[in-house]
Amino acid sequence: MIDWNLAGQIARGIAGLQPSGDPKPFEQLTGPAAESERLVSAYTGLTPLTPLPVAEAVDRGQWIDANLRSVAGVLEPVSTRLGSKLGPLGGAAGALLALEAGAVSGFLGGRVLGQYDFPPLDPSAPARLLFVAPNLGHAATTLEADPDQLLRWVALHETTHALQFGSVAWLREHLAQLVGELLTALDVNPAGLLRMPDMNDLRGMLDRVRDEGLAFVMVGEDRRAQLEGAQAFMALLEGYAEHVMDAVGAELLSDVSAMREAMTRRRRERSGLLKVLERMIGMDLKLRQYEQGKKFCDEVVATGGITALNRAWAAPEALPSFAELDDPLAWLARTDRLGLGRPAA
Repeated sequence: MIDWNLAGQIARGIAGLQPSGDPKPFEQLTGPAAESERLVSAYTGLTPLTPLPVAEAVDRGQWIDANLRSVAGVLEPVSTRLGSKLGPLGGAAGALLALEAGAVSGFLGGRVLGQYDFPPLDPSAPARLLFVAPNLGHAATTLEADPDQLLRWVALHETTHALQFGSVAWLREHLAQLVGELLTALDVNPAGLLRMPDMNDLRGMLDRVRDEGLAFVMVGEDRRAQLEGAQAFMALLEGYAEHVMDAVGAELLSDVSAMREAMTRRRRERSGLLKVLERMIGMDLKLRQYEQGKKFCDEVVATGGITALNRAWAAPEALPSFAELDDPLAWLARTDRLGLGRPAA
């Protein structure tokens, strides 16, 4: 149903509307990637079971192609279910999904700096470690950052993700299970789609989207616990990487505090239509994941060191719950009771 060529054209058009910078300072990645792997592994104790993917400098179009391939693995099952329920209207629904996938990928394609990329529903598929050179160039200009320092900073974050998934054998399968469960929860009712909503419907939906985010509205109250579990998992992944950026970057960068302040400002400075769009596609939730997850990881490490935080990688049941993200001491007490220690290989 989904026209991925159309999605790619839309994505490239939207990405092209956003300013870019000089990619050349960010095309030589061998040294920064090796340095990051060595330092992050030494700090965290995470050791990859197989070699990490080679760091690649890509342009926006190449990142969009990679992102849409990953998105396709997630949306195609949804598209198939929509088509079986909507009949003749399935083509229109497919065009709408292509438009949305292209718009989101294009918006992100103009902003994302780096990404550890793999199809979320295929744990065996090879991963890639991507750095979007023109976006890094633009960020260096707007943040007034030294290109070498910025590259090392971003490399720490993405290499941490690579080590997370490369060192903990069950992590990718767990993510695939979470995504699969959420896709199953998206049960579309054709009658509901075709019914014209009244003003009370619209007001109620807009209020819920504003308060809880679109994802919670789409899956419904009966699946809320599943979504909260997925959100807690993503917050841990991002918060762990953010913590490592600060901990390792303090010794690697000339002024890690200034870099952190500049990066936080870059994530927050939105206005008008961009702010609305970010709310609708969940990017504001991504920002909360960074902040909430980092606070959790910082507090756990302050209490018990990185070894205590690494309990999270021991087994799926060791992952913090949505509520425990705001109560690290409760998580530490629970994992103490479980007797969890070293991450599972």
